[in-house]
Amino acid sequence: MRPDVLNPLFADISSLPGVGPRVKKAFERLAGGRVIDLCWHLPSGVVDRRYRPKLEEAEPGRVATLKLKVMAHQRPASPRAPWKVLCTDGQQDMDLTFFRANGRWLEKQLPLGEWRLVSGRLEIFNGRFQMSHPEHMVPPDEAESLPQTEALYPLTAGLGQKVVQKAVGAALERAPALPEWQDQHLLKSRRWPSWHQALLEVHQPQKEADLAPSAAARQRLAYDELLANQLALSLIRLNQKRAAGRPLRGDGRLVEAALAALPFPLTPSQQSALAEIQADMASSDRMLRLLQGDVGSGKTVVALLAMLTAVEAGQQAALMAPTEILARQHFKTILPLAQAAGVEIELLTGRDKGRGRRAALERLGDGSAALVVGTHALFQNDVVFRDLGMAVIDEQHRFGVHQRLQLAQKGKGVDVLVMTATPIPRTLVLTAYGDMEVSRLTEKPAGRQPVDTRTLPLERLGEVVIALGRALERGSKIYWVCPLVEESEAMDLADAEARFAALNQHFPGRVALVHGRMKGPEKDAAMQAFAEGPADILVATTVIEVGVDVPAATVMVIEQAERFGLAQLHQLRGRIGRGSGRSTCLLLYQTPLGKTAHERLKILRESEDGFRIAEEDLRLRGAGELLGTAQSGLPKFRLADIEAQGDLLAMARDHANVIIERNPELAGAEGSALRILLYLYERDTAVRYLRSG
Repeated sequence: MRPDVLNPLFADISSLPGVGPRVKKAFERLAGGRVIDLCWHLPSGVVDRRYRPKLEEAEPGRVATLKLKVMAHQRPASPRAPWKVLCTDGQQDMDLTFFRANGRWLEKQLPLGEWRLVSGRLEIFNGRFQMSHPEHMVPPDEAESLPQTEALYPLTAGLGQKVVQKAVGAALERAPALPEWQDQHLLKSRRWPSWHQALLEVHQPQKEADLAPSAAARQRLAYDELLANQLALSLIRLNQKRAAGRPLRGDGRLVEAALAALPFPLTPSQQSALAEIQADMASSDRMLRLLQGDVGSGKTVVALLAMLTAVEAGQQAALMAPTEILARQHFKTILPLAQAAGVEIELLTGRDKGRGRRAALERLGDGSAALVVGTHALFQNDVVFRDLGMAVIDEQHRFGVHQRLQLAQKGKGVDVLVMTATPIPRTLVLTAYGDMEVSRLTEKPAGRQPVDTRTLPLERLGEVVIALGRALERGSKIYWVCPLVEESEAMDLADAEARFAALNQHFPGRVALVHGRMKGPEKDAAMQAFAEGPADILVATTVIEVGVDVPAATVMVIEQAERFGLAQLHQLRGRIGRGSGRSTCLLLYQTPLGKTAHERLKILRESEDGFRIAEEDLRLRGAGELLGTAQSGLPKFRLADIEAQGDLLAMARDHANVIIERNPELAGAEGSALRILLYLYERDTAVRYLRSG
């Protein structure tokens, strides 16, 4: 249960004064629907109203606060002309201008002959000072009500600056003082304020420097959020380790048989990753390890050898993939090696029905099938193992922590190996996978060819199609990737269906189409037509990003490549260079090319190192976008800026480890404050793993 002290922050935004049904929708779009969402909606600018010159020494273009006497109101001659109020500071005259103004209201606000304090941006128009729509106009005796500085917030349609400022102010009034969860020595050495003080300070910037990630109040709040994240991951990891594991030691016979069937020896990093995994499996603690490997670095083979180690120890092993295409791809890779080792393997996807499915479930239930490859279908209640000892989860960023745990619950003390072909920068490994040990595959397996990557403007599309004809004559197979499925009026992006139609006219009967909206059997038929004939060109969306393996494919064309992230382009390029032929990747871009897009394509031309590409992608795009917004599975940080505050992340991880070693149950006053921290930053699922409450 969330601690009561936090309830005011998690109340609906409509409980704030001035937030009715109409603006509530806009606030939900802007920040979220709860009071705390407005507390986390940080200012992006600051207006300094302390500049108070006389007109004769005032600088145009600056925000100024002036004491002015109202001389005359000049009504507009036409609806398009402004209402003007002529004023003086006693020595020099100037105009206040208002477009589409309510004259009666203005005459009331600015009565003739009265003095007013007026604040806004000073401009020169026709050789004379003017101020359009001043933000503040108050009588001199109300000078206290005029802010010295003012926070400026990001806005959305339907919300003006004043409305947002007022709502944020009301939200901050609801923020309670909370017990301190941070170490006093840390606060002192960093000169960080308390949580409540930091929250108020970030919303009351006095100068531009107060908006920087390095400002003390911003650092304090960011560190709180990162500590909550790392503490939650540490608790999950502690829970994994508490659930007693089983030592799984094999005798090596099945692994040797599979290795003998491989066409190439293992690379050095495959050997060391396998040794790390097998050492984890042999321990009495449960394994929770991340296997990171670039596209085509041979992760599936390492995973299979680990699964065979579990089988040697008398257990079963399961491999779960996020899509049917990927599950079938893994099954195809593993099947001949499992057969060479004399081990029965099943494939289980959502599409498998009827008698075949029942037979597969029986073989898993009685243990005659030692291995299974599947999709989410493996979670279903009717999937029962005789004795599941190991679970391998591929492309972890498409599955949440809970799905990972769900599969592990199909057995007793199950060892978990997570694989990803999306190279993740070291800082992000901590945020998303801080609860795991990490192994990395750094070389490409023997036989993988380098890919020649080139960039071309879309205007040269005709030349590309002619070049494809020559490639087809040489027996090549070709991928052509588009960013959208069908034409959209809102976005001028390449359209897979239109491109398929155009290429099919040039190369009739030799083009197949695959995209995410197609049904499973249609997708499979298109993939099979491409892999085995008659299709030699596959037009696709990013559905082919992971797991599609056609060694004869040596050309990859990516249309409007500037629209894709670096990591995604690298993944797509990894679909070629898998056979013995030389491979080429053509990145077609729309001109003119922006600076970041140009840099992105340049890095891709220069490097095939997925880890370098991932670090560059983080630098260019930031953590939020890194693996594609919708499916990254990375934690979303409201306050922490991973690129600018990366040093705080490592610090938070060490801090979380110290807390767990010293107080694993989060007991006592310190523990109670830390539980509030977890609930405040919505990492409360981790609290469930505590034995006491």
